[in-house]
Amino acid sequence: MKIIMCLSDKIEEELHDADAYIEAAMKWKDEDEDVSNLFAELSAEEMGHVEKLHAEVVDQIKVYREEHGEPPKGMMELYDHLHRKHTEEAMRIKVKQNMYKG
Repeated sequence: MKIIMCLSDKIEEELHDADAYIEAAMKWKDEDEDVSNLFAELSAEEMGHVEKLHAEVVDQIKVYREEHGEPPKGMMELYDHLHRKHTEEAMRIKVKQNMYKG
């Protein structure tokens, strides 16, 4: 299931970028509305990438179950840990995005 680790790494990259963009949007909101809105839009797009990557992880696990039965316990524990971590980070970013929208 190395592909799930790769997908998870990409999710973390997208979350990092989404956070950086929304931070930039908030920084420039009062000074340059066009640039600020661009950063906010890019942040939202990154979160869309997160959703697509997460959907692929879910599909990969589903296919594994269909072909091999239940995944190993350790693998699912790792997935659960990363999923919680990613979900918490995504919620934190969405709060910032909502704050930006006012």
